[in-house]
Amino acid sequence: MSHHNSGPRAHQLPEADITDMYAFTVPGAEGRLGLVLNLVPWTPPDGRFSDALIYRFRIRPITVDTSEPALFSPADSASEITIDCTFTNPDDAQTGTCTVSVGGNETGTSVTFAVDDEAGGATDGLRAFGGPRWDPFFSDATALVNTISTGKLSFTDHGSILGDGKNVMSIVVEIDLEPLVGAGTPVAVVGESVIGGKIPVRWERFGRPEFENAILGMKNYDTVNRDLEIRDLFNAEDAFALGPDYLGAYRARLNANLSYWDGLDGNVDWPVDADGNHPLAEMLLADFMIVDAWKPFGDNTFLEIERAVRDGRPHETMGGRSLNDDCMDTLYTYLVNAAKGPRISDHVDSPSRRASDTFPYLVPANPNPPAGPGPH
Repeated sequence: MSHHNSGPRAHQLPEADITDMYAFTVPGAEGRLGLVLNLVPWTPPDGRFSDALIYRFRIRPITVDTSEPALFSPADSASEITIDCTFTNPDDAQTGTCTVSVGGNETGTSVTFAVDDEAGGATDGLRAFGGPRWDPFFSDATALVNTISTGKLSFTDHGSILGDGKNVMSIVVEIDLEPLVGAGTPVAVVGESVIGGKIPVRWERFGRPEFENAILGMKNYDTVNRDLEIRDLFNAEDAFALGPDYLGAYRARLNANLSYWDGLDGNVDWPVDADGNHPLAEMLLADFMIVDAWKPFGDNTFLEIERAVRDGRPHETMGGRSLNDDCMDTLYTYLVNAAKGPRISDHVDSPSRRASDTFPYLVPANPNPPAGPGPH
């Protein structure tokens, strides 16, 4: 649940509370993109989706642009691929439908499936599943909270997954990219939960794991906006077109918190510029997951594309994030020592039940999940 607790508003509508997103090359099928969006923390094993929401993946072709501080330039909205997944009344035998659009226009490709049917639904170039599954995220969340609150790296051997065995509602999609973006094109991916209707409202969005919590959420190091809960503002924005009104607040928070992470080992590996700008701030502010589905599937490839561009070398992997990727150790190491020192580990190196390499990938729901924390 790397995105759960991403702001006060998420708790007001658990059905729209995004916990994680994954984007990867479908194993053995280069050019086919696998996507997972997880929501509804602590869902029961017979959980269902809301019929009032649109669960959305947004995909844009992306190019390297080292003239930009963010290092990448996504294509404009005319090239955006949108996959909208909606569901019928949860009180009946629930079905879901995922529909593909490009530039806001439906392509005619859609697929319908019964919720919790592992076969899902499939049509030419598109496959989808939806249903409750065992939460695949693994991290020592308690040690992360202690690190943030004490100012000291608090990861110890024998780390543990908080609430291991809890369930989430999962949407899994596979889509062929070549007809939509052309061969060999990396893409940027964002997951969203949207309140449907004549005037849709973006409720939450997800780009990279733990960005809102481990990086954007801390207030105490930000001398400019120390009393401002900034994450709900950020989550409501369009990931591909941040508005101008809060950019200064986002940057102040990122510059402060990224410098905090950099100093945890007593060294400065990310020196700020004369204006106090951290080298990673603009890249992380562009909060989308970058994946090259033309590279083979792999684990532990998170941030490899971004790191390669910053290092001035071609990327070697799919990037993105697979379900078994130990992304948190990669993130901690990059933030603390720029991946130039020892790996910073929370000592939770894999999920207790590994995802498979076949559709729908995630482990079936736990029939006896741990109790949730209650209202919070």
